[in-house]
Amino acid sequence: MNREEKSAIIKDLTAQLAENANIYLADISGLNALDTSELRRACFKADVSLAVVKNTLLAKAMEASDKDFEDLPSALKGNTSLMFSETGNAPAKVIKAFLKKSKGEKPLLKGAFVEQSVYLGHDQLDVLVDIKSKEELIGEIIGLLQSPAKNVISALKSGGSTLSGILKTLSDK
Repeated sequence: MNREEKSAIIKDLTAQLAENANIYLADISGLNALDTSELRRACFKADVSLAVVKNTLLAKAMEASDKDFEDLPSALKGNTSLMFSETGNAPAKVIKAFLKKSKGEKPLLKGAFVEQSVYLGHDQLDVLVDIKSKEELIGEIIGLLQSPAKNVISALKSGGSTLSGILKTLSDK
C-alpha cells in the first residue's frame, strides 16, 4: 500500500468518524468464516456497519478528527474491527447476542465512543447495552408528561359528571 492509498484511507476514516456519534472497536480475530458471516449478517440486520481496519491508519484518523477520543486509541492493539451505528447501544446488543448464541469469547469489545463518552474494555459491554436510545428516552419523557393528565382525566371520569362528584374525587386525592 503506497502513501497516497494510505492517505485516502485515513481521509475516509476521518470522515466516517466525524459522521458517526457511536463508534465501537471490537476484536473479531479467531472467528471462522461462518461465524464472521453470521456476525456481519447480525450487524446488517441491526443497521450496524462493520469494517476491519489497520490500527495505525485508524489512530491517525482519530488524531485528525475533531472529536476528543481520550484514551480510546490505547485500545488499538491486535486486530481491530470498527462498528458504526445510529443507535448508541445497537453494536453492544449485537456483540452480546452473538456471544450468547455462539458461546464463544469473540467478538471482544475493545472500546467505544458513544455520544461523547469513552468506554474502554470488554467489561463495559453491559453498561453499553443498557444505554437507552434517543427514541426510548423520548418515549419515556412523553409517558411521564402524559401521566399527570391521565390521572386528572381518570379522576374526573370516576367521580361522575356532577360537580359534587368531581370535588369529592379531588378532595380524596
